Amino acid sequence: MTIRHRITLLVLLTFVALAAIGGYAVYRTRASASQVKQVTEGVVPSALASADLVSQVKGVQLATMTLVYAPDDTVVAQAQQDLKAKHAAIDSALDKQADSAESQAQKGLIVQARESVQNYFNAIDDTAKMKAAGKNELAQALLFANVAQYRDELEGVVNTLRVEKNRQKDEAIATLNGSLATTSTAIGVVTGIAILMLTVIGSLLYRQITRPLSRMQAMMSEIATSQDFTRRVPVGRMDEIGHSIVAFNGMIEKIQESSAQLKQKTADIQAMLQNMQQGILTIVDGAVVHSEYSAYLEAIFETNDIAGRPMMDLVFADTELGADALSQIDAATHACLGQDAINFAFNQHLLVGEIEKRMPDGRVKILDLSWSAITDEDDVINRLMLCVRDVTELRALAQEAGEQRRHLEMIGEILAVSQEKFHQFIESSSNFVHANERIIRKHSQADMEAIAELFRNMHTIKGNARTYNLQHLTNVVHETEQRYHELREPEASHEWDQDSLMEELARVKEAIESYARINEVSLGRKGPGGSAGSAGADRYLTVDKEHIHASLRLLESVNSGDLGDLLSMRDTVRQTLRLLGTESVEEALSGVLDSLPSLAGELGKGTPVVRIDDNGYRLQAHGADVLNNVFMHLLRNSMDHGIETADARLTQGKPAAGTIDIEVGIDNHVLQITMSDDGRGLALHRIRGIAVERGWIGANDAVTDETIAQFIFRPGFSTANAVTEVSGRGVGMDAVQDFLKREHGRIELHFTDDHTGAAFRQFQTVVCLPDSFAVDSFDVAGAKHHPQRSEPAGGSTGAPAGAAGKPSASPA
Repeated sequence: MTIRHRITLLVLLTFVALAAIGGYAVYRTRASASQVKQVTEGVVPSALASADLVSQVKGVQLATMTLVYAPDDTVVAQAQQDLKAKHAAIDSALDKQADSAESQAQKGLIVQARESVQNYFNAIDDTAKMKAAGKNELAQALLFANVAQYRDELEGVVNTLRVEKNRQKDEAIATLNGSLATTSTAIGVVTGIAILMLTVIGSLLYRQITRPLSRMQAMMSEIATSQDFTRRVPVGRMDEIGHSIVAFNGMIEKIQESSAQLKQKTADIQAMLQNMQQGILTIVDGAVVHSEYSAYLEAIFETNDIAGRPMMDLVFADTELGADALSQIDAATHACLGQDAINFAFNQHLLVGEIEKRMPDGRVKILDLSWSAITDEDDVINRLMLCVRDVTELRALAQEAGEQRRHLEMIGEILAVSQEKFHQFIESSSNFVHANERIIRKHSQADMEAIAELFRNMHTIKGNARTYNLQHLTNVVHETEQRYHELREPEASHEWDQDSLMEELARVKEAIESYARINEVSLGRKGPGGSAGSAGADRYLTVDKEHIHASLRLLESVNSGDLGDLLSMRDTVRQTLRLLGTESVEEALSGVLDSLPSLAGELGKGTPVVRIDDNGYRLQAHGADVLNNVFMHLLRNSMDHGIETADARLTQGKPAAGTIDIEVGIDNHVLQITMSDDGRGLALHRIRGIAVERGWIGANDAVTDETIAQFIFRPGFSTANAVTEVSGRGVGMDAVQDFLKREHGRIELHFTDDHTGAAFRQFQTVVCLPDSFAVDSFDVAGAKHHPQRSEPAGGSTGAPAGAAGKPSASPA
């Protein structure tokens, strides 16, 4: 072989070696470039898509919260459209992930993600239905319960898929790095062998291939490690490596955009939770507060020490609840956690809905509590959700509104009563209150007679208040009356306490004065009223014109020289003047009579027919007040004890509604007002039984019906089977008797049948007062104007003529 041949062979071998080296270099370069392309255009985008999938799930969460807390239907519709678009986007993203899945683990995660997506959007649909049905609180509960559960499950699967994709990306980059390193080493070894021959080629290859790849490898590793997606790999030239770098930079830009969007959405969700004006926490095993809770809780409880604290300590410490109630709440909480959901239904009534919590500075907050159970797929309670609202201001506003409403109701009650009647009621009630004040101050220890008088006075105030339908005053007086009733009991648990009794009486006095202030200040109705105004009421009085005309005729016809005529004229004028300021019996009892329909309704009876025959007698002002108090008790007793129900009356052949007769007369200078009804009569058998029970008579004592009847006037006596708003407290006839005694009067019962010893007997109630209480209008106008007048019968019983055949009034 010649030198030329050798040179030629060497040259050929050199060229073959160069060709081999160049071919090998090209092969390794293309293989590395292919791997780079596979990483930058396949594995890395797939990993980015998995990260974007996490962002899309966050977007669904934001849209769901927008749907639940949407203020109107327009926002709800927009949110629903947004959810549909996001559902489709997630499904598309999962399809792409399925196409790029390279392992069974990734394929399994994608299948699991599809199931979680379906469950998540099903829960969202259920929440949307609750929102559409107007059940906002239940929709919110589902949002923080079922929707949150499936969201967490889906985020877990998607995050796991993202981690798996990132692991695949890291492995691909590591493999690429290894491949590049192998290529660099191989080229370096071949170049070293042919250093002299291939220096230029090796240098060129290094400059054109190895250095750009190494630079790209280093920067990609730095970006992947630091997660700084603002950096970019510089592009030297647009070859295969340059295109790969451009693709990698584009991928990094998308990652940066997705990260910014994810950060913004997370910030939006956190802002919404931070600004939600409601405290929400969950209670986990051990009855402690979970670390995730609404930020507004810190404002409500005025502390940031919430996570991990025992629920009983955080919520119920320093509240008004007693030890028993707290124990029940604690037991109910532990009984629900980890148990079947039915346990919550059984114990929910023990979980209080409102508490008053004292803050460290002494302020008291009123907190509204709403409890919900969060269950898993097996219907087992794994958490209790508690929604807390500070309703202190709301309750204060409600109380203020209640006071205003009560003020308006009191105005309506006052306007329903004539000015004169209301004035009389206020004066009468104030007098009873002053009488009770004197009694309480006079006695330093319990005295049964004093207590009985206190009770009678208060019961009369309540009866008159009910007569005029003054409901607020009735309620206040009822509480004080109840205290007196307890003091009357033989084994009274309440001791005589002057200060306490005066405080209770002060509440009654304040209630009466409140009505009086409203009447005078708000309504401008001062004094007893009348056509002449408040001042004219004391200056002007009315009298029947016929009485005036009769007096004038007498004055014109009198013989001034006849002493008898002059005396007759004087008496007539005097009688006319006595009529000034008087009123008829019907006018005096109008308030009580007007209340009978309401009373009948309470008792389930028909409204009675009241017939009044005043025989021309009119009442003086002070007499009208007395009779109003007396007949308030008599008429109510007649309705409650005497007149039967409509069904009972119809069975006996009586009209459905009862009849009450009132007749007025004067006998032996005594004003006698007789009342009777067509009820069942006086319950003598029942009265006798009570007298025997109380030891007033022996069981075998021979006692007349008249003696038995007198027992109804004893303090505390009642034949009612139960205490009601109308009767049953053992006051009524004794109060009537006391009122009449104060005015030098009396009350009598007269049987009108001959059924001696019967269980029930018909009778009349006769109220006797001095005749100065009444004025006979006939003496003024003349009997000729009243031809049908009945004169009272003689005798001392006081029963008007013709009354013996009338049925009974029924006071017991």
